[in-house]
Amino acid sequence: MEKWEISREVQYFKNRLDILEDVIELDQKIERIALLEAKMAEPGFWDDAAKASGIIQECNNLKDTVESFREINQSYEELYLILELEDTELFQEAEKLIADTKEKLAHFETELLLSDEYDNLPAIVDIHPGAGGTESQDWALMLLRMYQRFVERRKLSFELIDYLEGSEAGIKGATFLVKGKYAFGLLKSENGVHRLVRISPFDSNARRHTSFAAVHVTPEIDERFDFVINSEELKIDTYRSSGAGGQHVNTTDSAVRITHLPTGIVVTCQNERSQIQNRERAMKILKSKLYQLNLEQQAQKLKAISGAIEENSFGSQIRSYILHPYSLVKDHRTDVESTNPTNVLDGDLDIFIDAYLQKMSKGKKS
Repeated sequence: MEKWEISREVQYFKNRLDILEDVIELDQKIERIALLEAKMAEPGFWDDAAKASGIIQECNNLKDTVESFREINQSYEELYLILELEDTELFQEAEKLIADTKEKLAHFETELLLSDEYDNLPAIVDIHPGAGGTESQDWALMLLRMYQRFVERRKLSFELIDYLEGSEAGIKGATFLVKGKYAFGLLKSENGVHRLVRISPFDSNARRHTSFAAVHVTPEIDERFDFVINSEELKIDTYRSSGAGGQHVNTTDSAVRITHLPTGIVVTCQNERSQIQNRERAMKILKSKLYQLNLEQQAQKLKAISGAIEENSFGSQIRSYILHPYSLVKDHRTDVESTNPTNVLDGDLDIFIDAYLQKMSKGKKS
C-alpha cells in the first residue's frame, strides 16, 4: 500500500474510535466493572444464585465490550506506528492489518446495536423445508450449511441437536444450538421464510425452480427465567436415532420427542449419547419455546425479537436468493442486496444482519 492510503485509513480509524469511546462511555464501563468485581468478592455473594448469575453476566458483557474496543485501538496504534516508521516493507503488511481492523470494527459496531434482554443468550435455530419435496429439502440443507459457516466466521459454537435426512437429498428438518457472544442477537434477523430460485440439479430438463424453507430462531432461556412446565401436559416418545454421524447413532432408542399437548409444540433431540441427555436437552428447548410463546401471548413482547413466521411459500419470504437467471440475494425487509450469492451461502451474512439491526434500532427510537 502507498503511504497516503495508510494515512487515510489511520485517520478513519481514529475518527471512529473517538466517536465510539463516547458512545460506549468507556470510562464509566471500566468503573462499573470494578464495582461489580468488588461485589463478586464480597462474602455471601452466592447466597442468591440468580442475582449472582446476573451480576457475573453483566460484568462479562462489559468486559467483552471494553476488550473489543481495546483490540481495535491496539490495531490503530500499530498502523500509526507503521506510518511513522515509513518502512516500505511494513507498508505492504499494513494492508492485511487494515482489512482485519475494518472487520473487527464492523463487528463491534453491530454488537453495539444488541442491547435487548435476550441478545446475549444462546440461540436455538430450527430449519424446516417448505412444500416442494426434494427441492425444498435440499434448500434447507444449504441453509444449514450457510449458518454453520456463519457461526465459524463469528467464532461461535455450533451444536447439532436434531437432524432428519431427506428421502432423496437434503433434510426434512434440523435443530441446532449456537452459543457465544450475542448468539441470539446476531441470528434473530434470520427468523422467517427464505426463498431460493435456481436451475434445479434434480430436474433432467434443467428448468428453473423456486424453493422455500422456514427458519425459526428462539433464545435459549437460562436459570434467570423462572418458567415451570406441568409434566401432565407432556407426551414423551422415544425412538431410534437417525441423525448424521456418530458411533451411537442407530444403536439404541435414545432419541426423544416431547409434545406439549396444550400448544402442540413438538421438540425432538437425538444427538446426545443417552436417552436421559436427549430428554434433558429437549426439555430445555421446550421450556425456551414455551417461555417465548407465553410472553407473546401476554404482551407480544417478543414480536421485535423473533416475530411470527408467515406461510412457507410465495409472498411471505424475508429474503430471496436468486441464482438464475441472474445472481442476487435481497432482503425484503431492508432492501439490502448482494450480487454474490456464493459468498452469502458461505456464511457472509454481515450486511443483512447489520441492516436489520439498524432498522430495528431506528424503529425503537421513533
